[in-house]
Amino acid sequence: MAIIDFILHIDGHLVTIVNQFGNWTYLILFAIIFIETGLVIFPFLPGDSLIFVASAMAANPRYQLNIWLIYLVVSIAAILGDSVNYEIGAWFTRAGEKHAWFNKLINQKNRLAAERFFERHGPITIVVGRFVPFIRTFVPFISGSSKMHYGKFITYNIVGGLLWTGFFSIIGFYFGNIPLIKDHFAIIIVAIIFISIVPIAIVALKKHIETKKESH
Repeated sequence: MAIIDFILHIDGHLVTIVNQFGNWTYLILFAIIFIETGLVIFPFLPGDSLIFVASAMAANPRYQLNIWLIYLVVSIAAILGDSVNYEIGAWFTRAGEKHAWFNKLINQKNRLAAERFFERHGPITIVVGRFVPFIRTFVPFISGSSKMHYGKFITYNIVGGLLWTGFFSIIGFYFGNIPLIKDHFAIIIVAIIFISIVPIAIVALKKHIETKKESH
């Protein structure tokens, strides 16, 4: 349980990771972002908040993190992760459905939500879905399973990956440069909670509005 808690709240443990592992932190960032975006069975990893916290820490010289290197590492991880997830989706269409064990590993509720999101918005979902927890992990999988042309997918993948990681890197670095934050880094935890909840709240509100329209 302690290991699971550590993984789920790795953004909150990042200070400890930086202090213990130094430059190896970049590899850990790469691994977490790659796993969250690349493996459809790990949609619960804290991608948004992890990038945000790492970027906020980069604004403080004491942590010796380079914001440009963080952005490079997490953007490459996000793009490669989605590409791998696309291939997993394509494999699932060819042979995966024959393997019942694979279906059991996938959260079907989140998968169906992502499919509806994809059907409603089309390929731009690959970009927009990056900013929605859980949805971003399933969208590349659905792209591959729906046999979307890889050339189209990789274009949206690169744009979405650069925008998603860039957005959270910028606001994290800006937030970390605020003097109060540098002196009281615990405030970051409040920001993490806010960042994690807002995208989910937006999706829930949008769904509620659409449901009301359909009922009328």
